[in-house]
Amino acid sequence: MKITLIYDNETYKEGLQADWGFSCLVEIENTPRILFDTGTNGAILLSNMKKLKIDPASIQDVVISHAHFDHVGGLSAFLNVNSDVSIYVPASIGRGHSEKGVISVSGPMEIYKNVFSTGELDNIEQSMAIKTDDGIVVIAGCSHPGMAHILAVASQFGKVYAVVGGLHGFNEYDLFKDLKLICPAHCTQHKREIKSLYPDRYVEGGAGQVIII
Repeated sequence: MKITLIYDNETYKEGLQADWGFSCLVEIENTPRILFDTGTNGAILLSNMKKLKIDPASIQDVVISHAHFDHVGGLSAFLNVNSDVSIYVPASIGRGHSEKGVISVSGPMEIYKNVFSTGELDNIEQSMAIKTDDGIVVIAGCSHPGMAHILAVASQFGKVYAVVGGLHGFNEYDLFKDLKLICPAHCTQHKREIKSLYPDRYVEGGAGQVIII
């Protein structure tokens, strides 16, 4: 699988624009492309996608982690160029939506074979869990429900191998002792500490970073 960070507080690849928010493209063999979150600003999202040679029309599904603007702010602009997508949203923001293609997620669910949502945790946020030959890759927006909760739910799909995304104020570092890849992005407050504890497993975030697993 391949994860391309499109939108992040920092840039990894020269020429892209940094901004507070998160979005990444998830590509899995024999599975439609999935856009996870849409950042804050639609113009930045689409500009970074163009520079990364990502065609919005090639994306079939959008997963929104939670309703905070730095994760859903770019959605309208994206839909202006590709409205033919299924949008998976947490139940707390999906209630009342009757629009075609909006799927309200409450409990854990399978999106595609080997691609799962944790379901909405603590009435605020869902994460993705993707089964690979190496184990489960967790993609998180902000980890508001707490990484312990997210990992516990994701573990029902298999042994967690990697975590990518925003970790907010996460500091229960021992939870990562068995992980093989850690890519903190966006709102993560303790990147330096995580990197010092797990230098061989740490991958820098930033718009333009590409992770292949």
